[in-house]
Amino acid sequence: MPSISRDQVRVPADVLPEARETYKDNYLKATRGTGRLMLFACDQKVEHLNGDFYGEGIDPSDGDPEHLFQIGSKGVCGVLAGQRGLIARYAPDYPEINYLVKMNSKTNLVKTAQDDPYSPQLHELEAVLAMREAGTNIVGLGYTIYLGSEYESTMMAEAGELVAEAHANGLLVVLWIYPRGKAVKEEKAVSLIAGAAGVALCLGSDFVKVNPPKPSDGKTSAENLAIASRAAGRTGLVCAGGSKADPNEFLSNLYDQIHIGGACGNATGRNIHMRSLDEAVRLTKAISAITLGDFEVADALAVFNGTKDFSL
Repeated sequence: MPSISRDQVRVPADVLPEARETYKDNYLKATRGTGRLMLFACDQKVEHLNGDFYGEGIDPSDGDPEHLFQIGSKGVCGVLAGQRGLIARYAPDYPEINYLVKMNSKTNLVKTAQDDPYSPQLHELEAVLAMREAGTNIVGLGYTIYLGSEYESTMMAEAGELVAEAHANGLLVVLWIYPRGKAVKEEKAVSLIAGAAGVALCLGSDFVKVNPPKPSDGKTSAENLAIASRAAGRTGLVCAGGSKADPNEFLSNLYDQIHIGGACGNATGRNIHMRSLDEAVRLTKAISAITLGDFEVADALAVFNGTKDFSL
């Protein structure tokens, strides 16, 4: 199992001296002492409205938002990412979860053909710091940038300021960066995914969430991902989990992303929460077995099937 000591946590220069120990605490919490991130993405109730929580192939339990927190509590993950209001409503009953507050969001109703995407910041950092001061276990912030949108400069400016303020207060930042807009012809081209990773580094983000690049020029998606991981430098790169997939396929792709593509973890939402509580919890353990425990795919699949155990 990979592990890092407190002294091995690289603290960015924009973390104020009085916040350095808090930053280390939050980094070790979020990565469960491994340096890798297992992010449980629960921000889709704004991003995709109710489409990811009710319908064919979705377990009925997913219709209740508390399902997300039950998974986060009973399963194994590094952080649960969601909007401030969602976390504020449920965190008092689930204080043991590490929370990452998603600072901006938009719905999927306005399509690119109508207008390039823009996801505005929904509230000031002070509102999050007040929640933390009141006892909510907040370890980091998240923000989405649509690279290539005509509004990218506004989102980049908001994100840059947010990273600086978050670090000054000892919080981690994960940037979701997706090339998207009328100027973008191939959202998953390796050059754009690598470019997004480099933007995250230059904005000072601790981690960046990207879509896996498409295969090209005889290289697999994971082989192309290695180009993006290199471009990310000291910003840890993680891949979005995408829509619900067969567990074996999902875990195999995740293993390749880490061991071939150089990913520093994963960011998974729908593949987890669309399942029953029991199945979702088992999948968080299987994902974490690969991400945090360095299990092989067959062993992680055994964790999912309940014939092998994984815990931290």
